[in-house]
Amino acid sequence: MLRLARPLCVQTVKASKLSRLWSRPAALMSTLLIHHPQYAWLQDLGLREDNEGVFNGSWGGRGEVITTYCPANNEPIARVRQASMKDYEETIGKAKKAWNIWADIPAPKRGEIVRKIGDALREKIQLLGRLVSLEMGKILVEGIGEVQEYVDVCDYAAGLSRMIGGPTLPSERPGHALMEQWNPLGLVGIITAFNFPVAVFGWNNAIALITGNVCLWKGAPTTSLVSIAVTKIIAKVLEDNLLPGAICSLTCGGADMGTAMARDERVNLLSFTGSTQVGKQVALMVQERFGKSLLELGGNNAIIAFEDADLSLVLPSALFAAVGTAGQRCTTVRRLFLHESIHDEVVDRLKNAYSQIRVGNPWDPNILYGPLHTKQAVSMFVQAVEEAKKEGGTVVYGGKVMDHPGNYVEPTIVTGLVHDAPIVHKETFAPILYVFKFKNEEEVFEWNNEVKQGLSSSIFTKDLGRIFRWLGPKGSDCGIVNVNIPTSGAEIGGAFAHT
Repeated sequence: MLRLARPLCVQTVKASKLSRLWSRPAALMSTLLIHHPQYAWLQDLGLREDNEGVFNGSWGGRGEVITTYCPANNEPIARVRQASMKDYEETIGKAKKAWNIWADIPAPKRGEIVRKIGDALREKIQLLGRLVSLEMGKILVEGIGEVQEYVDVCDYAAGLSRMIGGPTLPSERPGHALMEQWNPLGLVGIITAFNFPVAVFGWNNAIALITGNVCLWKGAPTTSLVSIAVTKIIAKVLEDNLLPGAICSLTCGGADMGTAMARDERVNLLSFTGSTQVGKQVALMVQERFGKSLLELGGNNAIIAFEDADLSLVLPSALFAAVGTAGQRCTTVRRLFLHESIHDEVVDRLKNAYSQIRVGNPWDPNILYGPLHTKQAVSMFVQAVEEAKKEGGTVVYGGKVMDHPGNYVEPTIVTGLVHDAPIVHKETFAPILYVFKFKNEEEVFEWNNEVKQGLSSSIFTKDLGRIFRWLGPKGSDCGIVNVNIPTSGAEIGGAFAHT
């Protein structure tokens, strides 16, 4: 954000045993969930029936009114009035003015504000985690864990605020020295995706703030309530410390708002998280104005298990990396390469494990697998399964839409495809795992690297020589390279990037 160089399972729950919410009388199904007593906790996050989706020191919004829905039952939660283009212009202006104040505050003092934001998030972590589960659809433990990531990066950034240095270098001119000094960029635009509606903003926001930047956030429209609730927490911290609220601005909106940010020269850095397809469009728009962008896009990730792999590690790793967040992570494993000597055994054991996954309402702490985020995602899942069949694949587990309210699909395993089948090279944001046999190290390393969406990769082996080859220049070409752990997940202290 600176101006210089950078870097297990138990029985499946039947439909009749799912949460009582799914069997409520039809007369209640048309009302907003926020009105129901069991969701009264939403008001503790400052949410209500109608919510303003613009914050720039004050709350407002003159754009379209949208309704957000719960993926577990497709019932409406609450309404949000999004930003108009006039709101956007006003917010940019206020954010720029706020930067003049924020940039003059010493970095350690900015770090103290970020630390206080982390503390405020800690106080609301259970409520925010429940909201993520309700509006996004991921299971409760993941929702809470996502907020914890924001808390953790606030702690990290607070420490980093006292360590922003630059070397003093020898000069070729007598009596001179070269000093490297890091300065803020200015306004950082942050566009986040539905699947991590809190954590991804936190990664960007905390680091941007301690380095002297102000932020403008546009979250996914389908998780607008999360964006609003998080912003309310931040706004209170800024207000309590007599700082302009526009330091952390919010404009809820759709593609038009994202396009405006990408094309706006006043946005000094645009961080975009989303699909590879949209990311390409964003990159071109930003590059057209010679702007700076930070893109976190898809990941067609692979796990490779060799003949000497510890299957007690492989099985749970493949299971949770494939079905965690219902396959809606950029680090989800989508390709599983098994040495031919262990292929059949692993597939059989994996099918058995899949059959024991607990399915149900994601906010139930006993549930391991929730819904896809939207009906559109369900359609994409169905299309991908049919395409895999047409290309020669065999569905050995799952493959169907579940007979439940909400956007539930069966976690799916497909075998029999060739490693470079078109559907395999297309990232489908759903719990579909393509399984392949391989013969030797050389071919499987090539198969790992042949997709264009290289984010995370994992190898399971006890061979130290193979491990170092995997980590070396002829091994995995992904930004995150793992050994004997799954592809999903990342730590805040390390790089999270594509190649």
